[in-house]
Amino acid sequence: MALISLEDLDGLEDEEVDNDITDNPEPMEDDEQQRLYTHWQAIASTHQVSVPREMTGPIQELTQRNQAQEREQVPFSSISRHEKLGEVLFEERVYPAGKWACITKGEKLYEQSISMGFMKLMKFICKENSVGRYLGMTVPIVNSIQMLEDGNGFQKDILTAYYLPAEFQANPPQPTDPDITILQREALRVITLTFFGTTTEETIMPQINLLWEMLGPSEEMHRNSYMVAVYDNPGVSCRRNELWFIRRDP
Repeated sequence: MALISLEDLDGLEDEEVDNDITDNPEPMEDDEQQRLYTHWQAIASTHQVSVPREMTGPIQELTQRNQAQEREQVPFSSISRHEKLGEVLFEERVYPAGKWACITKGEKLYEQSISMGFMKLMKFICKENSVGRYLGMTVPIVNSIQMLEDGNGFQKDILTAYYLPAEFQANPPQPTDPDITILQREALRVITLTFFGTTTEETIMPQINLLWEMLGPSEEMHRNSYMVAVYDNPGVSCRRNELWFIRRDP
């Protein structure tokens, strides 16, 4: 906590979907499927990736499910909030240990990596798993980045992670895609900064610099690794993201 990226989780705000939402959503008509596919392809093109035709089913599933607001918040505890003139500057939180489905991609651009990774996670969420069912959407999707040695950019490999819903934490479904791994991640204590808009290396770097300016020199935070949490669909005009600084000791 691109694309199609996690950001595309939120549903198509400006699009109408007339199907009723049930445990097994009714199939869309071919023209509706094509409209959705074209919409997602347009989004993906802004991140210089293409959406394979095999994504039509997962796109339909997530779109219909999102109409019913079927999203589960990744659990956390708020430790403190730092405000100025009534505006929250940053927040400190603890995320408990839990199981995440993770995939690492190393494309040329950050936004390409998170887009390609999230498309694979979409298929895992939408029935390409050992229980053969839709697992449910959780937010945010979290992308982990490592800095280059000079601190002026990101390393290519980006890990994209989807928190398994509460009902699957004890006994997680296994992915059919060998690129996806179920990981037990330790508790995480983070400082979070909210920002809005697109998530690319060019938009994230200023947020990293801004949060360091707010915090001042600190040995308590990692300087070579950060996380970007994404909540909203790119179709949203002012979509919400968070930059997470990671404390060395949770």
